[in-house]
Amino acid sequence: MGHRKKHAPKRGSLSYSPRKRAKHILARIRFWPKIEADTPTLLGFMGYKAGMTHVFSVDDRKRSPNYGKEVIRSATIIETPPILICAIRAYTKNPYGLQTFTEAWMKTPPKELRRILTTPENYNTEDNLKKIEENLEKVTKIRVIAVTQPKQASVPKKKPDVTEIEIGGGTIQQQLEYAKALLGKPLTSADIFKEGQYIDVIAVTTGKGFQGPVKRWGVRLLARKARKTKRGIATLGPWKPTHIMHTVPRAGQMGFHQRTERNKRIMKIGTDGKDVTPKGGFIRYGVVQGPYIMLDGSIPGPEKRPIKLRYSTRPPKHIPEQPLQITHISLESPQGK
Repeated sequence: MGHRKKHAPKRGSLSYSPRKRAKHILARIRFWPKIEADTPTLLGFMGYKAGMTHVFSVDDRKRSPNYGKEVIRSATIIETPPILICAIRAYTKNPYGLQTFTEAWMKTPPKELRRILTTPENYNTEDNLKKIEENLEKVTKIRVIAVTQPKQASVPKKKPDVTEIEIGGGTIQQQLEYAKALLGKPLTSADIFKEGQYIDVIAVTTGKGFQGPVKRWGVRLLARKARKTKRGIATLGPWKPTHIMHTVPRAGQMGFHQRTERNKRIMKIGTDGKDVTPKGGFIRYGVVQGPYIMLDGSIPGPEKRPIKLRYSTRPPKHIPEQPLQITHISLESPQGK
């Protein structure tokens, strides 16, 4: 018997199809995890990506061959100015899913919020809070509406980013009391997360525009003398079915897709960004001014992109008991000067 001809490997992954542009530069969280905790807490936060550096730390993964040794790691810095809790939103459940019951806004929303939506004047916060309390048996979820404060970061814009964050842990009554205590107050990342914790990062990737199949799907360049085209694909598919299937690599949009990276470990939570800002500042970002979060590894998106952080939906089984021991943070100029 002769040898059967092997098929060429599939170029690119179909897991991310369709590769179309995200609807908005601000990522959307479609799922919130359920946490087992006696006290309620917010399950997410927002920040702005500053850039990357490298650190030296002691490897504390017991299954690692480098356990107990000093290793070098790549790290991403996210500037996290305090978010402002502007409203409480209560949800009820119907046969089709969640339905908004009512909202309770703070009495004096920030002026920057007018750049996005019309803020209510002479808003009666107490009446709406009382309405939620009287119908608490119908309420299934309590979330807060939070806005970022880009003026406190090195982001050249005045318009804040608005996001909805779910409250987890405790009972509905405890969650409502927790939300009422936060209404109208700023909240830092250290109030929600802790060092060593694993979180999910949701963001929109760097846009690369319209690209051909070689760069978009990783197909091989054809031989120079084989045919007229080099950067195209060898065949568009079979005769039957009589159309081009979705599995065929084609040119199109590349980048600016929403992506979720799971289980990014928080290496450090700091209050002074100068501790991690390299000489001359981060390229295309500048100096990190205030609070920041240092994450292990890389995350989606370019500099200044709004990043959403969420409690891990699939936390790892083996979590180190202590925060990561960092021995050195590189502050060398990224431009090599």
